[in-house]
Amino acid sequence: MRFGLVIFTALLSIWILPRPVWMDQLGRVSLLSGILFVMLGLGADGAPPLVQLRTPPPAMMGLPKLPVSLAGYSYVILKLGPLQFTRKGLSVASTAACLTFIIFQSASLCLATTTPEQLAFALRWFMHPLRYVGVPVAEIILTLLLSLRFINLVFDEVRNVALGIVSRRINWQQLTVMETIDIFAAYIRRIFTNIFSHSEQISQAMIVRGFRGDSNTHKIYFLSDSSLGMADFVSLLCLTGIVGGAFMSDYFLV
Repeated sequence: MRFGLVIFTALLSIWILPRPVWMDQLGRVSLLSGILFVMLGLGADGAPPLVQLRTPPPAMMGLPKLPVSLAGYSYVILKLGPLQFTRKGLSVASTAACLTFIIFQSASLCLATTTPEQLAFALRWFMHPLRYVGVPVAEIILTLLLSLRFINLVFDEVRNVALGIVSRRINWQQLTVMETIDIFAAYIRRIFTNIFSHSEQISQAMIVRGFRGDSNTHKIYFLSDSSLGMADFVSLLCLTGIVGGAFMSDYFLV
């Protein structure tokens, strides 16, 4: 199921996203997952324990030596000098690498193909029954919507500051270490100043439009049209097939 979800997420990204986008994203996420796989595979159970058996070997007691395995089973898959790649390392490494790939790529795919309003609307639809048990659904949805909108402002400020640094054509080789740190500190301070200014403007705009802190009385307007398409139905069908296959395999194996 882990490798099936990885293949499904990669194919869905290739189908939905533009070619330069998915090539860059899949390359970076695959590199990170590969490094994590190698490190955990060799580190989880890589160093063999240096222990000594408490019982003497069978040859000293006149007993025949038992075979290692009757079915060809081997706990150690690969040996690299003092390190070894075992079945436990393979399980831990594959789980961590697959989960890392799925989490990063699925989050990027979701944010790239779904607007903040649609995300907030879907979350409110799923959390609507929780209102009857005291969960502040309206406050959570409003916070999510503001957070998703504010992320774009943060990236815009960082990009504007980076363009400002490049446009000034600073000769970094002639600067000392303290001067370089001072320049970066000044620009980081500029970023936070602009971010706090934007947050203050958003707060004033909400107050002017009648928001007084009660999320239940504040109406949020979502998009009325649906974004369901062929890719959504195909992805749901493939996801259902992968989950169903995993459950069936566990049922028959048990």
